[in-house]
Amino acid sequence: MNQKKQIKLGFHIEGAGRTWSDWRHPDATPNASTNIQYYRDRAKIAEAGKLDFIFVADSLSVDKHSSPHYLNRFEPLTILSALAGVTSHIGLVGTVTTTYSEPFNVARQFASLDHISEGRAGWNIVTSWLEGTADNFGKSEHLEHSVRYRVAEEHLWVVQGLWDSWEDDAFVYDKSAGKFFDPEKLNTLNHVGEFFKVKGPLNIARSRQGQPVIFQAGLSETGRNFAARYATGIFAAPSTLEEAIAFRSDVRNRAKSFNRDPDEIFVLPQMGPIIGSTEDEAERLRMQRAELTPISSALSMLGLYFGDHDFTQYELDAPFPDVVDATKNSGQGRVLRISAAAKREGLTLRQVALRYASESSDFLGSPNHVADNIEKWVNSGAVDGFILHETMPGQLALFTQTVIPLLQARGLFRREYEGSTLRAHLGIEIPPNRNTVRKSIS
Repeated sequence: MNQKKQIKLGFHIEGAGRTWSDWRHPDATPNASTNIQYYRDRAKIAEAGKLDFIFVADSLSVDKHSSPHYLNRFEPLTILSALAGVTSHIGLVGTVTTTYSEPFNVARQFASLDHISEGRAGWNIVTSWLEGTADNFGKSEHLEHSVRYRVAEEHLWVVQGLWDSWEDDAFVYDKSAGKFFDPEKLNTLNHVGEFFKVKGPLNIARSRQGQPVIFQAGLSETGRNFAARYATGIFAAPSTLEEAIAFRSDVRNRAKSFNRDPDEIFVLPQMGPIIGSTEDEAERLRMQRAELTPISSALSMLGLYFGDHDFTQYELDAPFPDVVDATKNSGQGRVLRISAAAKREGLTLRQVALRYASESSDFLGSPNHVADNIEKWVNSGAVDGFILHETMPGQLALFTQTVIPLLQARGLFRREYEGSTLRAHLGIEIPPNRNTVRKSIS
């Protein structure tokens, strides 16, 4: 009997909420994005449900049009380090940009988180889509999309090289001989490249899982290649099951072209389930949430996807405006996908805004309905799992208490953690130290 494929599940902690109006819900915590107890509670609920990881995203530019969660929130590695102290198994994945950070600092910070959590860290690599970010770092311009990915590739190479500065048995701690480490097991990077010059070595050893796990969310042609070549977890945002099947097939084929085993990468679309005891109750909850989201908020949310473009300047019930050339230097893949759908279906601006401010009906309904559709998406080859977000207060707890047991009963999700590192949860190997490998073949 073939064992069923095990679903991978992460949880995206978004504090004040995904939309511009989630904080207005009667049961919401308005200051959740900087409320340490809120984060602790969500992390504990997610770990009790045996989820693979929690995820904290980031951005480095805001203005008065930004969402409430963007306006006032924790820096990812700081809050994840705090959450490492109140959890013991769940992975801790955070976003850090390669465009506006130095490789040495990133390597040191993630290695520290990996040690603090005893091997549970993951790095979501972004190139930063918001044009205004350049103004916060003394840059004259926001780098062009393809250049940002060239920077990202070199940045990652340097960071992973720094993580391998110390071979795994370098620290001998021989008190009698007075020998703290073996100098032969310390390696200096001496990197000189197109964008970075980094000598090294890093002043922290490898962790229990060797290196933090790499995540990425590129939807563009360049982004897909980057994800397929380097990432273990790939975040995605398909609108339909068919789009999801096509995306996963595409990145798996790209992974093969880079001599990677496609079964060692996991495509994880976002999912915001709305769960009720019945279909009618779930629909009532969806409508309750929708009533909190005026068209102005939906336009702001749409604008975020297009690099904070101002959609209020257009007629709501006119055809969706052609803004691709003005906005594709931000989140290029999403810009092109939404614009293509609007043109293909003849959608108005109002229709596009409301569509992308709502949740997929596939995951709205009773626990059985949601579990059925999760199984359908996995069995169809559309996904390897999901990255969840909480659509309204209480939905994470409902998911872990009602949907997770159904997935467990069907043999689709773990009942207990297989280990205590993120790599153990995902079932992927500890990467060998590049310097140890080099010496073994020289």
